[in-house]
Amino acid sequence: MLPWRGPAVTYGLIGACALVFLASPVSGLNPSYGTGDTLLAAQGAYFRRWGVVPAELMSGSPDALLSPLTALFVSGNWLHLLGNMLFLFVFGAMAEERLGHVEYLLFYLGSGCLALAGYAMAHAESDQTLVGASGAISGVLGAFLFLFPRARVTSLFPFLFFLPLRFPAWLVLAFWFVLQWLAAGNAGSGPGVAYLAHLVGFSLGFLYAWVRYGREARVKGQAAAPDGEGQP
Repeated sequence: MLPWRGPAVTYGLIGACALVFLASPVSGLNPSYGTGDTLLAAQGAYFRRWGVVPAELMSGSPDALLSPLTALFVSGNWLHLLGNMLFLFVFGAMAEERLGHVEYLLFYLGSGCLALAGYAMAHAESDQTLVGASGAISGVLGAFLFLFPRARVTSLFPFLFFLPLRFPAWLVLAFWFVLQWLAAGNAGSGPGVAYLAHLVGFSLGFLYAWVRYGREARVKGQAAAPDGEGQP
């Protein structure tokens, strides 16, 4: 049997999210869901069936207990899907290589579920449905920031006319985090982007990497230090 090489989990997650979206009524490509009002009704039912409804989750409803997991594979529209998968493609491969396939998969699912649950706790009475892999991908970004702060990634910044430029990961991700923080502070109570889930996922990812690999990094740093240097 050939060894399992490359970012297989990252590619598998991207493929799973894409296939689920294409088969869903949200893509508009499945004729079995009809058109017009019939399609809109199917989309609404689909989101409530597989997404997180904070009020239901916080009430302990048995039907909602697995919703943080299923919601990770549900996308709100084409732009939502493509944006999330682009971030996962750019940052997921190196994180998976560092963590290993199994640990990376468990980390991805765990941080995603906790991010959605954290959002639900903060909006315990909300009936707005929450879907998407953003919380899990934010966890990947947080871990990436700790593990590869100096790695250079290609980014598109609006104020730089969307030119593809390469910046250190710490700069790109710090800028992203600040944007999420500001947006979360200005977000209303209506439907929209769950910025708080992004912040929770990112923080959990960074904390996990710090706890899991921080001591290892310090030990390596001390081993590489010249004689007389290191820990005081």
